[in-house]
Amino acid sequence: MMGRQAQGRQLKMFYPGLCLERRVRAQHPLRQVKRLVDFDFIYQEVAPTYGVNGNVSVPPPVILKLMLLLVFSNVRSERELMATLPERLDWLWFIDFDVDDDIPDHSVLSKARSRWGAAAFKHFFERIVCQCVAAGLVDGSKIFMDSSLIAADASNNSILDMNSLKSQLNRHYRELEARLAELPQDGKGSGRLNRTHLSSTDPDASLVSQGKVRSQLSFKVHRAVDGKAEVITATAVTSGAVNEGHLLPGLIDQHTENTASQVEVVVADSQYGTAKNYLECHDRGLKAHIPLFHEVRGRNGRFADAAFTYDPKDDVYLCPARQRLKRTRYDRNRQTFQYQGKAKICQACALKDKCTGAKTGRTINRHLRHEEVQLMRERSQSSGSKTDIKTRQHLMERSFARAVRYGFKRARWRSLWRVKIQEYLTAAIQNIMILVRNVKEPGTVIALTIKQAKDKWLNLQETYVTITASRGCFPWAGCFCIIVPSW
Repeated sequence: MMGRQAQGRQLKMFYPGLCLERRVRAQHPLRQVKRLVDFDFIYQEVAPTYGVNGNVSVPPPVILKLMLLLVFSNVRSERELMATLPERLDWLWFIDFDVDDDIPDHSVLSKARSRWGAAAFKHFFERIVCQCVAAGLVDGSKIFMDSSLIAADASNNSILDMNSLKSQLNRHYRELEARLAELPQDGKGSGRLNRTHLSSTDPDASLVSQGKVRSQLSFKVHRAVDGKAEVITATAVTSGAVNEGHLLPGLIDQHTENTASQVEVVVADSQYGTAKNYLECHDRGLKAHIPLFHEVRGRNGRFADAAFTYDPKDDVYLCPARQRLKRTRYDRNRQTFQYQGKAKICQACALKDKCTGAKTGRTINRHLRHEEVQLMRERSQSSGSKTDIKTRQHLMERSFARAVRYGFKRARWRSLWRVKIQEYLTAAIQNIMILVRNVKEPGTVIALTIKQAKDKWLNLQETYVTITASRGCFPWAGCFCIIVPSW
């Protein structure tokens, strides 16, 4: 018999049997996140940013959970997050709210970001990496690197030519001009446009073109991923035009610090295959499974550098036509000697089309530590290196593809430090999902992680006090002292 719903049925005023804990299913992703992640660390992390008087703030763990929900559920804005929050029992349960609790204003999140800065979210990301290490999900000896562009939250219509009269009429011209002058040479990125053009909406973003696509204001995310469970162990955000090859040393250092393990193999694409990076890996005793940069391999079917023979006796290069390229100058920044052929000889050479299109003749650059660079390049051509390079392509593509569901391809906020916060949250969520899939008993993992953090802090304090006392900086110089925090 078909049932019918009563018309005009009065809704209940009280629900004595309602319990949010029972309304959230056992396999809900947020239940797994809450089971694995300790959010209370943020109390001590951001305590210096709060005063002792005034209005009582929203508890920091609640703010951090709301920020996590914003990215985890890919909500378009903080206004929409707060508007939707009363309708989502699972979100209320996750932040430990009841159905009749007052919902904070959306401005609480933006104010907290400004107060905390990017450092608090970076620490959150590092704690999750530490949990992954404690759970045995990180090997640490081999890391894969790559970068990906994300669109800035700014339109190309906001770009000003700082040399034009129209830009000088802008009321923020002086501020933007000073901002452009303060940017370092490698901070804003290369390219003629980025030296003279600036976005009035987001000056930290830079113009980047990809193939035939119109130049777009962008940032660039750089990641290092461990190969065992694809945990993101290091991440950085720069302006979009910054060459990813410059980030290799910093990502290695960050990986070493976050995982407490020594890297043995670095795997990256040809954009990282510069002499500077090969020497960096050589000096650190690392294997560089990085293909050669395109300038070394040769482009457009022309002769590569390897086609030229070096004569150490006369300090010249011999080209395939047996002509001599003599040393002309030394570049201090790149630590390279330039060897150049005579323009008249190159223009009349039968092999010119296969060699160079320059009117001044073919040039070859030789690094000051050429033998060491050449040794690393030869090792990068091994069979093991080629296997790792193929693995890197799929592994890094997966890492960035999984981030797309969390709104990775477009910046949520403006300014570089805010985009860093977005990346720290995105990378932390991806690592949390790896924990969810692999860790069934979180208690021991969290306990071990907290213990390691305490031991690291105590060791730093012990070293600091011992060194300071030995220098006579304290009235109790020569004594031994350990400062124990209140955990």
